[in-house]
Amino acid sequence: MSASPTQADLPIDDDEKRLAELGYKQELRRKWSGFSNFAISFSIISILAGCFTTFGQAWNNGGPVAISWGWPLISIFILIIGFCMSELVSAYPTAGGIYWWAARMGKPIHGWFTGWLNLIGLIAVTASVDYGCATFLSYVLEAYSGWDSGNLYLTFLLFVVILAAHMAINIWGHTIIDVLQNVSVWWHVAGAAAVVLILVFVPEKHQSLSFVFTERFNHSGYSNGTYWFLVLPLGFLLTQYTITGFDACAHVSEETIGASKAAARGLWQSIFYSAIGGWILLLAFLFAATDVGAVDDKAGSVNAIFLTALSSGFYKAVIIISTVGQFFCGMSCITSMSRMTYAFSRDRAVPGWRLWSKVDRNGTPVNAIIGATIAGLILTLPALYKSPTGAPTAFYAVVSVAVIGLYVAFLIPIYLRIRMGDRFVPGPWTLGGKYKVLGWIAVVEIVVVSIYFILPLGPTAIPGNKGFSWVNVNYAPIVLIAVIGGAALWWALSAKHWFKGPIRTVDEALADDTAGQTQ
Repeated sequence: MSASPTQADLPIDDDEKRLAELGYKQELRRKWSGFSNFAISFSIISILAGCFTTFGQAWNNGGPVAISWGWPLISIFILIIGFCMSELVSAYPTAGGIYWWAARMGKPIHGWFTGWLNLIGLIAVTASVDYGCATFLSYVLEAYSGWDSGNLYLTFLLFVVILAAHMAINIWGHTIIDVLQNVSVWWHVAGAAAVVLILVFVPEKHQSLSFVFTERFNHSGYSNGTYWFLVLPLGFLLTQYTITGFDACAHVSEETIGASKAAARGLWQSIFYSAIGGWILLLAFLFAATDVGAVDDKAGSVNAIFLTALSSGFYKAVIIISTVGQFFCGMSCITSMSRMTYAFSRDRAVPGWRLWSKVDRNGTPVNAIIGATIAGLILTLPALYKSPTGAPTAFYAVVSVAVIGLYVAFLIPIYLRIRMGDRFVPGPWTLGGKYKVLGWIAVVEIVVVSIYFILPLGPTAIPGNKGFSWVNVNYAPIVLIAVIGGAALWWALSAKHWFKGPIRTVDEALADDTAGQTQ
């Protein structure tokens, strides 16, 4: 991770000039600090969200070992992916991020498919985070009133309210959104620490080291003979989902001061610190999980751990800390999602691009915020139907869409970077000669997890099996086939004739002039 001799370090007042070299005029307000850039990805990763909402996926598919060993193992692979992407955002700090890199290093078709995968992934991750927040808010309301947390219609109503609140903050809170990202970091750090301390000191007893690091569960419905090659990998969805969305550092790079360095650092550091904090938090969950039967009865819900291990007051404190953290996370997700929608529309790839690419007088892409938020609402409609197994199958399906959409979008530019070899001109943050081995590790890991996360989450999700129900079906592959198939059909019939990749919003003469001023 050394400084590159091929591109000079960019001082703060050269950000706009660098953006012009890449083909764009400065339209979004550039006021985010490097810490704010780090903060948005750290908030979207949100160990107070994913560790809480998808804990049950790992508990049911693998048990404690899927968490105690699976989390650090998968985190290492994700950090490698992050290193590869940090090099790319340093070279190309644009709001388009992933798809822009793919189009620049490959052909328009690469940018086209990367953009659509990235967009559906960001929409899904926003929807899953806000639905998870609604679920935990329902726990809070139930603890203080007669609210029924098991009523899916009430949970969905809270989901709609939370989405609307996040949309409003992103539209009208433009002057404080970066400050809220900073507050979110400290809430996550202090909140996670508080939860860990509560789980260490309040419960009367704890599980053994043997339970936490060697106990295996298989509540998937698949046979025990499939544990190592099917059941356990499905449990890794906990880690792969929680530590995602870090491409936000790229999507807000046009609003970040000193983006070529700040966005690169923010991206990999958000993964690194989240991985450490998340592991400590999850270990605290496992040590406090002394009533295994109660957790099993609630389909692996982490809420069952808190209910059985803590007094009423401490239980309320933990779920409130998590709910607020998830609220911050969802707010950040909409910021990232809307910037991607704006940037992809700016290059005329999204139907109605003129509408979605508009910014108001404050430099806020209002229409993109509204449109992408509504898309997330529609994607989550299956959550209105309860699975007979008791597990939130529809929620996990949205999670799978998010993971596959985002990570496959990451794969394409990482592979293209490998293919470019020495023709790639790095920015001030570079992998040097390590790019090839790290790149191939990243590519292989993404391919493997993507295959696993489109598989049925249990036998009752397979047509023809006993107990089959459409409510149990993992609809992630259906959504992804629809998006990829639709994008492919559109490309073949129309887009290949007019989509040429990123469209310059500054003329060549201006870009050449600004480039000369930076040298």
